[in-house]
Amino acid sequence: MMISLPPDYRPLEDEDFMNPVQLEYFRQKLLNWRSDLIREADGTLASLSEGGIHEADITDRASVETDRALELRTRDRARKLISKIDQALNRIDDGSYGYCEETGEPIGLRRLEARPIATMSIEAQERHERKERIHRDD
Repeated sequence: MMISLPPDYRPLEDEDFMNPVQLEYFRQKLLNWRSDLIREADGTLASLSEGGIHEADITDRASVETDRALELRTRDRARKLISKIDQALNRIDDGSYGYCEETGEPIGLRRLEARPIATMSIEAQERHERKERIHRDD
């Protein structure tokens, strides 16, 4: 079933949570984010494959090396984000998108708008982070 979004549609609190239009809205948001990341990653890959470092000056070489390391980290971050986006798209397909994986409660439109790959409500995320901090301090 193909759903067309009204122009300038934004999910509203008074709608049924995760109704078909909201799901399509978030699907489009995730797909657009994913294609932007892939486009950026392709640009990073092109600049990385332009060849070796030809700088004679040691300072210039170090600067180029630092830039390359940063590009590789950025590319790795994009790869991880794309994976999380794919997982979110799978949750849309299986009907679990928008609901906290810990409590089953709705995550909330404002949180999903800001972080469409969120898997936990703010409360559950904060509990999780507190628990991580406590264990990290042990």
